[in-house]
Amino acid sequence: MDLTGATRIVIIGGGQAGAQALQSLRQGGYEGKLTLVADEAALPYQRPPLSKAYMKGEFSEERLYFRPESWYQDQNIEVILSTHAAKIDRTAQTVELPHGGQIDYDALIIATGSRPRALPTKGADLEGVHDLRDLSDVERIRPNMIAGRRMVIIGAGYIGLEAAAVARQMGLDVTVLEMAPRVLARVTSPVMSEFFETEHRAQGVTILTGARLDHLDGADGKVSAAILADGTRLDADIVLVGIGILPNEELASDAGIACNNGILVDRDARTSDPRVFAAGDCASRPLVHFGRSGRLESVHNAIEQGKLAAAAILGKPRPAEDCPWFWSDQYDLKLQIAGLSQDYDEIVVRGDPKERKFAAFYLRNGILIAVDAVNSPPEFLASKKLIMSGAKLAPATLGDTSVSMKDIAAAATAA
Repeated sequence: MDLTGATRIVIIGGGQAGAQALQSLRQGGYEGKLTLVADEAALPYQRPPLSKAYMKGEFSEERLYFRPESWYQDQNIEVILSTHAAKIDRTAQTVELPHGGQIDYDALIIATGSRPRALPTKGADLEGVHDLRDLSDVERIRPNMIAGRRMVIIGAGYIGLEAAAVARQMGLDVTVLEMAPRVLARVTSPVMSEFFETEHRAQGVTILTGARLDHLDGADGKVSAAILADGTRLDADIVLVGIGILPNEELASDAGIACNNGILVDRDARTSDPRVFAAGDCASRPLVHFGRSGRLESVHNAIEQGKLAAAAILGKPRPAEDCPWFWSDQYDLKLQIAGLSQDYDEIVVRGDPKERKFAAFYLRNGILIAVDAVNSPPEFLASKKLIMSGAKLAPATLGDTSVSMKDIAAAATAA
């Protein structure tokens, strides 16, 4: 469908994807009515610093915002905050609001993001039990980040470990509970799991793997302890829950738009309705470098899909689709990830983890599909290009630190 004549575009969701779509539409020459509907009270802002610098108080709220309020005014963008879109009427081409109002659209971008999985145990609603997903979560958590207090973190994914690092640096007593036999079990290899477990334990974090939470105890409505299935009691002043997220696909699903663990989109971020697009955590997209579809929970994905949706609406060429990339900051460690390591059949470690500067390369049938690089930017940058080119690499070459990554990449490209 040709949408170049659209005069009314609505974006639902004030995260990275929504913010990028706004910017790309205006930069691309769109001069029609542009409306943002967001359920948070704040203007669109960055989320990665929430579990890092912002939680530590090293990052002001103003620095979180993608753009100041004046930018939206200058760009003639209508911003409707603290408002949850109630319904999409695809026949009437309207977004219905809770108070009974509605907004007409010619094209619609759904960028509703995701929400934390709820903790399915008794005591999850006690005071002092927190998720870590948005600005308001951090505002509730920070007053409790006091040296000497006891924090229990449920879930040893990236958010849980990043929060553990910040809490330890602020002097809290931290225990991390993980049901799996190792930390980061769902996202990386045993090599990386062992490295990060060792690092956190060296920093004083107690990590309990294979640990199943039974319930949370409280006193006077406030959490006081986490009780494990084996009866172990862990005293807690604050509990942080990080057991994964769910895509906010209900608005689209209720409107009859195809969904399956995310709103299904094509390479242009277009849904099963040609006037409706979806971008960011809520969308399940073709992963062109890996021959399958799936959701990506990352800044890179949100930015890229925001650009794709805007380009499709404006009738412009499809922007380049980059190799997926992610990052995590823990203590003085910068983990940079390129590609997707699922289904690898060989792993090559370049460098020595004990030196806290190394990379783990993931191969499938000899082809590089992902890298986890710790304090190793050259390995990360070179691997992005090699993954996109489908390079087949000899494990011995990858592991040879006497040969620079630049030379390895050049040789692979020439071949």
